[in-house]
Amino acid sequence: MNKQEIIERLKPIVKPFVKDEEAFNGINEKTHFITDLNINSANLVDIVLDVEEAFDIEIDNESMEKMLDLENTIAIIQTKLAEK
Repeated sequence: MNKQEIIERLKPIVKPFVKDEEAFNGINEKTHFITDLNINSANLVDIVLDVEEAFDIEIDNESMEKMLDLENTIAIIQTKLAEK
């Protein structure tokens, strides 16, 4: 699964928690969940749980801590999918 496909699958997961619609419309690999989209840290946990379900993967705590932007999130998803 390439980066753009992952971003497209992440959009509906992230959208309910976004506080900045304009930033969401310009979402890309460099988008940071907290500083760009104004998503609070508690909602990041919800996003991680939804990502696990959507991609049928398990994300460990170490990886979860790195999922602060799309670039790292994509890399973690790709790694976990490759391990399956």
